[in-house]
This record gives sequence, C-alpha cells and structure tokens, in this order.
Amino acid sequence: MLVYSLFSVEETYLFLLFGLVILLFLIIDLGILNKKARKVSTRSALYQSIFWIVISVIFGGLIYFYDGGSKTSLTFFSAYLTEYALSVDNIFVILLILRYFKVKEEYYHNILFWGILGALVFRAIFIFIGAYLIGQFHWILYIFGFFLVYSGIKIFFEDEEDQIEPEKNPILKFSRKYLKITKSDFGGKIIVRRNASLYFTPIFLVILLIETTDLIFAVDSIPAAFAITQNEFLIYTSNIFAVLGLRAKFFLLAGMLDKFHLLQKGLSFILVFIGAKMLLEYFSIDIPIGVSFGIIILTLVGSIVISLLLPQKKGDLLEEESKQEPIKKI
Repeated sequence: MLVYSLFSVEETYLFLLFGLVILLFLIIDLGILNKKARKVSTRSALYQSIFWIVISVIFGGLIYFYDGGSKTSLTFFSAYLTEYALSVDNIFVILLILRYFKVKEEYYHNILFWGILGALVFRAIFIFIGAYLIGQFHWILYIFGFFLVYSGIKIFFEDEEDQIEPEKNPILKFSRKYLKITKSDFGGKIIVRRNASLYFTPIFLVILLIETTDLIFAVDSIPAAFAITQNEFLIYTSNIFAVLGLRAKFFLLAGMLDKFHLLQKGLSFILVFIGAKMLLEYFSIDIPIGVSFGIIILTLVGSIVISLLLPQKKGDLLEEESKQEPIKKI
C-alpha cells in the first residue's frame, strides 16, 4: 500500500481553504477579540464549541462533495470524532496544570491559545513523518496497533491524578535551571524586558508544560488516526479541527468533568478497539468505516449517559480529592 503521496488536486484546494480558515480565525481570535486578558464565560465557551463543530461539519461536507464522496467524508468524521473524544483526557490534565500552578482564570484563554498554536506545528510534524515512515515501512502500523491496545488497557486501570507530575518534567527542570524566570506574572505576559535583559514569566513555564503534555497525548491520538486512515490530508485536518475546538471545550467542561467519571473508560475502549482494528488488517479482516464510526459514537454517548445515570458516590469523590497533591506555585 502506498501511503506517502502528494495531495490530490481536490485535497490541495481544500487544504489551502483549511489553512486560510485557520489563519483567519487565529488572527481574529488573538488580534481582535482577545487583546486583553479576560475570563471566558460558559455561554461564550458553548457558542465557540458549537462554532468549531459547525465549521468542522462544513469542512467534512466539502470533502463529501469535492473529494471522494461519502466514504472519504465518513473517514474524516471518524478521525475527527476520535481526536475530539481523546482530547477530553487532555483537558483534564491541562486543568490540573493550571490549578497546580494557581494560574488566574483570566489568563487561561491566552495560555491555551499559544498551547494550541504549538500543537498545530508539532502535530503536523508528527503526522507527516509518520505518513512517510508508514509509506516506507508498512509494518509500523502494527506497532501502532499494539501500542494503542496497550495504552487503552493502561488508561482503563490508571487513576487520572497520576497523569501529572510537573516537578519531574525534564524540560521544566531545564528551563528553571538555565532561563531567567520572574516571580511575577506581569499581567499574563510571557516574556518581559528588565535592565536590557529578557526574562520569562511563570506563564511561559505553564505554556511549556502544556505543550510537552500535548506531545505526550499526541503519541496516543495520532496513531489512532492512522488506524482509521493513512491519508495524511484527512489525518491532519481532522486532528487540527479537533485541537482548535479544544480550548472552547475546556471552558465548557472544566467545571463538570467529574460528572463524566466513566468517560475515561470509554476512551480506553476506543483506543483498544482502534488498535485491534489495525492489527486485524494483518489477517485481511477489514472493519468497514461505517461500523467503526458507529462503535465510536455509541461508546462515547454510552459512557456519558451511564456516567449521568450512575453518578459517583459522595464518598468516592472525597476519596479522590484526598489523593490529590497540595497545590503549589511556580
């Protein structure tokens, strides 16, 4: 199977449109709407979440009409939905990082903006290197499959609180040792000039930690996308649309993640299923994309509904809170 290939003419036009849309909204976001630090309301987060979902659906519709019909479009939506679901775990860890370092809520927006901007770059590098390697060594797909099954099983049994240990992050240690770090946040700035020298604020360290955390999550999510399709155009666009919706979803779900206590179990099942789907291809067993899409949808909806119908007992919540480490400052 030849995986690593140039975009088709239709994909090239769609990719240019995709890039234009992303650039336009990033400029509007940071340059016009959010020049000053502010707290994002739940209503605003809801509208933004709906907006990015609608934009993603429209793009999927364009793929349907201009690039391969229903199968290609459904493949895009399957990859998008998988990435969008897996980003929930990312939200939980980002929230822990922000709370761990006592970041003011009005700074959340800009921190997540720069975190997402970094994700656009690093995920592109991951995806296109992965596509190239798979094109040269197809058996790497089966390594991805084993890794996804292992990750899904591991996530199923681990505690969410174990996912963050900022003090052990090597990049954070390096930055603290070799960079000039201020004690003040200077109104949410990342870099300040003092006495003709550049200093990094604690906000910079938080962004750095979020970026490295996203890279760790990308190790799970990108192979999951490759299990659905090896088309780098579909993988990257679905991945980035999911990432762009991450910030709005963060503000929407930050206060009620504990209500969806079974969602992590559902995500772990999705990883195991996708990994198994990839491994079954070795035996020439192909699960249709429509079936995969249905299983992903049912798992997500089911884990959310069951979480709401069977909420955690109060004693379990208190036990989880007692496990959390005391919050520290940078």
